[in-house]
Amino acid sequence: MPRAPRRFVLTADERDVLRKQTWAHKYTHGHALVLSGGAGRSGAARLAARAALRVGAGLVTLAVPPDAQAEVACQITAIMMRKVDTAAALDALLADHRLNAICAGPGLGLGGHEAAKLLTLLEAARPTVLDADALTLLAGDPALMGALHPACVLTPHDGEFARLFPDLAQELSQGIPARTQAARQAAARAGCTLVLKGPATLVVGPDGTATLHPPAEDGAQAWLATAGSGDVLAGLICGLLARGCDPRQAASIGVWLHRQAAHRFGPGLIAEDLPEMLPAVFRDLGL
Repeated sequence: MPRAPRRFVLTADERDVLRKQTWAHKYTHGHALVLSGGAGRSGAARLAARAALRVGAGLVTLAVPPDAQAEVACQITAIMMRKVDTAAALDALLADHRLNAICAGPGLGLGGHEAAKLLTLLEAARPTVLDADALTLLAGDPALMGALHPACVLTPHDGEFARLFPDLAQELSQGIPARTQAARQAAARAGCTLVLKGPATLVVGPDGTATLHPPAEDGAQAWLATAGSGDVLAGLICGLLARGCDPRQAASIGVWLHRQAAHRFGPGLIAEDLPEMLPAVFRDLGL
């Protein structure tokens, strides 16, 4: 009989992972890079970048196409920005190995230039969160799927999962055991960690290890059904990767924090509220 997923409970060790040590400095906590889309499409990447900074990444940089630089510059302060217009420019930026975690997909776009950037960052083999448009690009390009590596985290909702793994999609509506089995098969096929988002979110490693984040008793996760919520989750996971968490740990803690932030805020939540709830969540943890 297939193993049931373990219900996620934040352990003392995982809580301590979130604590910033008194001897540390910003470079100790990593430097996250978030790829932005072009003009009019940078908001999702900015949400992800702010979440990465709030969760404790020491530095966060947005890689921004030239036509969106003014738009982004008007909206950021502590987050940094670099012009990245081509895959070659991204490759040059990634020569700096202090950029130790990447988030790609939120608002990225679906053109050939974006696909080339995605291949470039996958070939760099850094810890990488792939969400939204990056998942759509993966689904349409076997070469990109073949470039996935064990340090990647895929974060699909049901629709994105169906595009990535159409032969497994029918299992998603058959209950938690069937969803878990489909997610395990998908993670093994991709060779990386998979976060299957939903009212009950599953985090599955390529070895089949699975954790379940069930619906909250107070229904707080319902307020996460809002535009940009997934972009924030991608940023949380990226920030935790930058801080040194392994992919499955970063994904599980990120999902937990995402839901705790929703619980802390309550009704009326919009995506912009989520990163701003993290300080209260951390205080509740005694950090």
